Amino acid sequence: MPNKTAIGQRGRLIILVIYLAGLVIASWASLGSPIPPASERGIWFYSALGALLLGNLLVTPFFTKPADAIAYGVAALVAMLAANVWGAAASNGFDKFTWSVAVLDVVLVLAAALVAIAIKDSSHPFWQRVARSCFILADALGSPRAMFSVVFFFALITYHRSVPREYIIIALAWAVFVGLRPLEGIAVLARRWRAVWSVKEGVARFGEIVGHELPDVILVREDAASSANLGDLLLARTDRGDVGIAVALDHVGFADGRWLRAYHLSHAEAANDAASEAGLGHAITNGEVFLLAESNRNTPPYRDAADARARLLGFVAPDTTVGQLQIELVRSDLPLRQGCLVQVPVSNKTVLYQVIEGITKEEIVQQKNTRGFVRAQAKKVGTWNEGSRSFDPVPWLPNPNQPVLLVSEQGCPVEKEAIGHFPGTAYPVRVDAHLLVTHNAAILGILGVGKSFLALELVERMIDAGIKVICLDLTTQYSTELAAFMDGAAAEQTEELLAVGPAGKENVRQNKEEGGSVQEFTAKVREQLETFLNQNDPRMLKVLNPVQFEVWRQTTNPYQNQAAMATLTPTEVTRIISEMALEVLQEQGVTDTARCCIVYEEAHSLIPEWNAVASEGDKTATNGTAKAILQGRKFGLGCLIVTQRTANVTKSILNQCNTVFGLRVYDATGMEFLRNYFGEDFSGVLSTLDDRHAVVFGRASSCRDPVLIRLNDRSDFIRVFREPAPAANEGDEVA
Repeated sequence: MPNKTAIGQRGRLIILVIYLAGLVIASWASLGSPIPPASERGIWFYSALGALLLGNLLVTPFFTKPADAIAYGVAALVAMLAANVWGAAASNGFDKFTWSVAVLDVVLVLAAALVAIAIKDSSHPFWQRVARSCFILADALGSPRAMFSVVFFFALITYHRSVPREYIIIALAWAVFVGLRPLEGIAVLARRWRAVWSVKEGVARFGEIVGHELPDVILVREDAASSANLGDLLLARTDRGDVGIAVALDHVGFADGRWLRAYHLSHAEAANDAASEAGLGHAITNGEVFLLAESNRNTPPYRDAADARARLLGFVAPDTTVGQLQIELVRSDLPLRQGCLVQVPVSNKTVLYQVIEGITKEEIVQQKNTRGFVRAQAKKVGTWNEGSRSFDPVPWLPNPNQPVLLVSEQGCPVEKEAIGHFPGTAYPVRVDAHLLVTHNAAILGILGVGKSFLALELVERMIDAGIKVICLDLTTQYSTELAAFMDGAAAEQTEELLAVGPAGKENVRQNKEEGGSVQEFTAKVREQLETFLNQNDPRMLKVLNPVQFEVWRQTTNPYQNQAAMATLTPTEVTRIISEMALEVLQEQGVTDTARCCIVYEEAHSLIPEWNAVASEGDKTATNGTAKAILQGRKFGLGCLIVTQRTANVTKSILNQCNTVFGLRVYDATGMEFLRNYFGEDFSGVLSTLDDRHAVVFGRASSCRDPVLIRLNDRSDFIRVFREPAPAANEGDEVA
């Protein structure tokens, strides 16, 4: 069945002119005048004219609203009242009956339209049905064609039945020009024939445009036997009115059928060439859509279509900001997950975003139908600079309806400079070891997600950058994993420190501050750190376990050469080491680069928060450590905090950590703390991170905004980062 919208407005205007000419000829033939008089003998002409003007050709070509039905009904009623046969002496009973039936029909339509408008918003089911029934009646009987037909036939029967010539000619004119409407049928038939015979090979009529989602997205009603798949190319009119090439996307359902969404590509020259070759320029600008066969796969449109099939996710959706991208997904068959990268054009640059969240949405579409869809949220990363191997910022947002492409899965080779990669890609993330130390850093996450392996990697990077590292480790992991960076003297120095402390248990002094072995232990620590932190000393790593050291402190004044003694806690030993490191570096002077980093492994035991201390002395000790770290920056001293219990680590130091690595966390305190660094978006993904994944943000990162990365595996890092041992020459002696 031909569609009512198949004839353009220009075509309807031409048909209207032809029909008006036909009415003029009919008037001349029947009444002897091209324009009938404005009396009862001319009512038929003006009724036909109204039906043509207001009917299917110009004003109301599609459907009649109740408000339109009221307007047409009032016009018809005025015409009927002007020809009131009840007041005419020459009228008979049949004329009065005909007039009454016509007036009753008009009044019925007016009443139905008024009721439909009055109770359309009623909440009662019965009145909702009444309103709907009245709407249907007004649409069926209130169209210009129906309303003016009533007036026409009343005038024809009442005023022209006695003259056969007038009766026959006027009736035929109405039947041809208003009833049958042959020219519309001929026009639709011609267009359909042209679509079959005038289209060249490789192009086939597909459907017609029924709507635009500005910019660049069109809605297409497919012909009965037509169908398209994702990535098919269409010749269609753009929202600017010219010829364009569009790529088929998904289907959306509405009350009157299923529509195809398509996105216009920026290939105006190729579109014009294809339309000109097929002779379809005029048809396309009138709203027809044609399907292109893939005859030349090497042209830009077909390459874009292939890219769409492989990587197109969706479009830039409303509420997108400079920093956050909203994506309306048009497909679900791609491997989309948290951490994936997508690309969008912004100011003629390809800008990458990282997907961090997804949410299902629903919207009301035509006639209260709903459409469910998925929207993804992504944070801006920047545009990739191959020269610097980093991302440059792009301080603007994409245009609405820009296509969003998924960055293809790639191998993730471990690079010597990178601590990890964006998941599923080869884009690396690097850290600056000096900024990592001078501005302090923290690694936060639950047990078993890769904190210590990351810390070990960062320690090796610091050593490689010429930064000395003091690891305060309550386990033996650092000594074992970093044995390659320790020499035989390390064990001897540890033995010296272990030997200093126990003797202090019997060292009772009149001044309790001098009792015990605190002063001796502090002096020995300072002595060792002076040697270790000397720039001429080749050693780069020192590992100490504060729990190992038995250091005694006299707690009371002596009585009969006896006094109470207590051992220093790991927190107090940590303070001594931190303060002595600061004193040694202060003597070396101010510097802008990092000299030494203190790693606080299991930091909740070494620098606890005030409400998590084991003794009152730990509060003072933690404050002393924090003071040393806060003062250390100008002398090249910084720290790396590693903990699984964020709530139990002193915030005096933790809040000074400019670079933070957030691995999987669950506790509310940790989530709240990381929210202050990463913002709401990335803090929401922390509880669902996979092992060896982290959110990274801070001064030392090569990315200016928080990013989710896949960390290096320990074995891969060692293989790539550590230089292989040089091969022995053939003439060398073998020990």
